[in-house]
Formats: sequence, C-alpha cells, structure tokens
Amino acid sequence: MRIMFTGGGTGGHIFPAIAVAERVRDMVPDCDILFLGTRDKIEGKVVPEAGFKFKSIWISGFARKSIKENLLFPVKLVVSIIQSIAIAMKFKPQAIVATGGYVSGPSVTGAHIMGAKVFLIEPNSYPGITTRLLEKKATEIHLMFKDAASYLRLKERIFVTGNPVRKDLTSVSREESRKKLGIGLDRKVLLVMGGSLGAKAINNAIAGSLEKFKEAGIFLLWQTGALSFEEYRKYESENVKVLSFIDDVNEVYAAADLVTARAGATTIAELVYLRKPAILVPFPYAAENHQYKNARSMSDEGAAVLIEEKEISLQLAEEIVMLISDSARLGEIRKNQERIGGIDAAKEIAGRVVNACRSGII
Repeated sequence: MRIMFTGGGTGGHIFPAIAVAERVRDMVPDCDILFLGTRDKIEGKVVPEAGFKFKSIWISGFARKSIKENLLFPVKLVVSIIQSIAIAMKFKPQAIVATGGYVSGPSVTGAHIMGAKVFLIEPNSYPGITTRLLEKKATEIHLMFKDAASYLRLKERIFVTGNPVRKDLTSVSREESRKKLGIGLDRKVLLVMGGSLGAKAINNAIAGSLEKFKEAGIFLLWQTGALSFEEYRKYESENVKVLSFIDDVNEVYAAADLVTARAGATTIAELVYLRKPAILVPFPYAAENHQYKNARSMSDEGAAVLIEEKEISLQLAEEIVMLISDSARLGEIRKNQERIGGIDAAKEIAGRVVNACRSGII
C-alpha cells in the first residue's frame, strides 16, 4: 500500500496530516507513506521527526500585498507540478491525503494525474482556496465544521468528520498535572494561549485584569509568546505562572478549567478533542477572516464563547470570571463539544483511506 500526504506552511495544515498518517501506520505497519511539502517551512522539520519520508517541491504562496514577490509564482507553479508528477510516477500512490496550504495544489495535481484517489481535509469553517480549487478532483472531502459545506458544490463527497489531532494529544490526569505545576486541586485555573509568538491584544487585556482574577481566586497559566515574555514575566506571582512557550500542551490542558485562545483550526480541534471549555478571540487579520468564522461556528453550536478582539478590554475579564465559576455552563459547553466532535477524526479518515486503497473503490 502506498499513500501520499501533503499540506503545510503552518502547523494547522501539517499536524492533521501527520495525525492521519500515524493512524494509517498503526493500521497497516508496512504501508509506504510519503509526504510532499516545502523544505523551508514547518513540514520540512516536523515530518522527518515524526518518522515519515519527506520530499520537497519548489512552491510558495501567492503574496497578496507584493507584486514583486509574485513574479516567480507562475514559474514555481509549473515547476512544482512537474516535480509532483515525477515524484508520483516513481512512488505510484494509490491515494493522496491533502490538508491544505499552497503545497497541496501541485501535489494533488501530480498524484491525481497518476490515478491516485484524493482525500481533502478542510479544518476551517470557511474552506481555503486550495480546497475549493481541488474539490472536483476529490474522492472525499472531510470537514471540521458543517458550515463549510455551504461553500462547496459536490455535497455527495462531503463528510463532517472533525479535524484530526495527533494520537499523543491525550490528557494526563488533572491531579498529576496540577501536582507537577504546583497548583492546588481546589483552584480555578485559567489557561491563556496566544500562540508561539503571543497575542498582544490578549496579553494586554489579561495584564489589566490580574487583580480581578486574584479576587475571584483564579490561578493563571499565561503563555505570553516569546516576543512578549520579558514584558510580562514581572507579573509572575503565587497566582500567576508566566510561560514563554508551552513545551507540554497536554499538561497545561489537563490543569485548566477554562482556556482563552485564538481560533485557529488546530487549537479548536484540540479543545474539542479534550472537551475543554474556551473563550475564543479570533485573530482579526487572518486570511479571509477564517478565525472569526471558526469561532462563530463554535459559538453557534454552544461549544465555545466568542469575543472579538475589539471587545476584549470590556468583556474578556468579566466573561472569564463568570464562566469559570459556572459549573453548569462549563458542563453544557463540554456536552456540545462532544456532540460536534464525537469521533476520532484521524482514525475515521485513516480507515476510509486504507479501505479505499484495499478495495479500489469507496
């Protein structure tokens, strides 16, 4: 069995691909798996670390603001398609799984020309341009949000499966995590995550709310991001633990009663998988405003609370204090997360890909 995977540029694209590949490897240990991506992006590092073969192609995204940067784009596109066809001719994939990003376009085109079945995974509420362009080539399209189906035409190929997460994302026990972090079991714990680079607006709102959190008896696990760590580490106290980067996300998730975070697809998938109530603050400048659409879909399902960045100075602290103390409401959010993320998406998609390869049909 030979299966190709592609996706990258960001962790939100490559980690779901790795998650499905891991499940395929569990199901068919001798399956030949090959990833296509770009060497200088995140996939060039994390795919080999995960133990999978990797080949790079010469492609980059279309720059929306720079005409100069786009001059080579047509050349790169043609070259990357030729490279993808050559790789597919040699590898002979029976299927290709694509999770988005500009690298998926030429990779899928090359594999499809060589007869591979195409499985698309779309993690966002508003499908990316790559998914929309490749829709006609797809055997199946797997969505995180049912809202995304309204932007696609081939409804019979669509499955609302969820967004795959890696199998090592399993929550350690609350007791074990809190003991390691030095947090009492009776404390209410808020986890704030702004991504590896941090989120200035969220950090400022949190810094201005520390006294309110202290009065409410809330312990704060605060990941500021590397660029802002020195600015905010002065707030560390017996009630606040300031982190530049989170090395073990399982540990902090397990300790938290409530999470405040951006609304990227990977973060949302993790929250749903672990059933963690959250307040989502979308990054307002994300491409096609997809983070807002992700958060809105979660909010409409009752699976998270949405607060826009322009409103956080007025709403965030008050919502945190009220929500973290409302066990009934937290329980309702967890139930709604279970309803929309009731299956192991990575295992489900992997099973369908493997069966397609074995049978030659869906």
